[in-house]
Amino acid sequence: MDDAMISISFIVVAYNAADSLPLLLDDLRAQTLPAGQIEALLVDSASTDGTRAAMTAFAETAPFPVRVLDNPKRWLASGINVALAAATGDAVIRLDAHARIPEDFLEKNLAALSRGEDIVGGCVSGAEIRTPWEGVMRALDTSRFCGGAAPFRNGGEARYVDTLAYALYRREVYERVGPYDERLRRTEDNEMHYRMRQAGYRFYFSPDIVSYHAARATLRGQLRQKWGNGYWIGRTMHIQPRCFAPRHLIPAAFVLALLGGLLLLPVCRWPLALLLLAYIACDLLFSVQAALRQTKGRLPALLLLPFLFPAIHIVYGAGTLLGLFTPGAKEAVPHA
Repeated sequence: MDDAMISISFIVVAYNAADSLPLLLDDLRAQTLPAGQIEALLVDSASTDGTRAAMTAFAETAPFPVRVLDNPKRWLASGINVALAAATGDAVIRLDAHARIPEDFLEKNLAALSRGEDIVGGCVSGAEIRTPWEGVMRALDTSRFCGGAAPFRNGGEARYVDTLAYALYRREVYERVGPYDERLRRTEDNEMHYRMRQAGYRFYFSPDIVSYHAARATLRGQLRQKWGNGYWIGRTMHIQPRCFAPRHLIPAAFVLALLGGLLLLPVCRWPLALLLLAYIACDLLFSVQAALRQTKGRLPALLLLPFLFPAIHIVYGAGTLLGLFTPGAKEAVPHA
């Protein structure tokens, strides 16, 4: 089949996303790719707000086939598997309900796939900033010092990378490597992408593909997200430790180093002092860099980031360590 004519299954798994999901669905409706090449699979994870109603309303008016599916297990991995089982497209792409995409997003993904690649994706940038506080949260979420170290966050030239977000996969990739591991409440993409790399697939980064993702709007939401991400990195280490890059374990190493320095204080103060001096230097440098990149909220970001970065690192690292030392637990609170 001509790659230019392959069909795409567009997947969204959502839980209580009634405020953001309609915006993404409007973006999907506006795509320049012909409607005959698109199907949408919208998976509701037992939402208690108007998420399912938004999905149903979109299905009634969309210019392409839309299926609204249920994810009774509620976890993201199980919801993706529900959608993959129902997908009929030649290629598959999944976006979060809080994402936004330009009108040529699918067309550019398909153009990259037509170059002979099996998995393609682009840069995921922070969403539009409306208030100074959103500027602080975006800076916290996208700085390389905190949440933005992954290659798809930082742009650059076209190249192969170790992972992508919001990627387009040929359907045969999933058929070969199998479904998502439903034991994982987060980090499901890390484990899946490791299996894909082991199967010989490569992740092609195309800089002309751009999408947007909104950061958590509150500090509490940021801390809960980073705690959960760190915790499930620790838990996933019991299942597949090789699916992570060294960057994923740096916060845990930082927390261990802090604890080690504190334990050594009665004997020697230099290890802790040197660690704190090095960290403070990096903290201030990246805080200034992240603040200057914002279009709104530069001053609040400059004042707050030096305190928020270490809070995130400690919470993330402590979560990872707890996950590492909590083998065998089978359940956790959904959508924390």
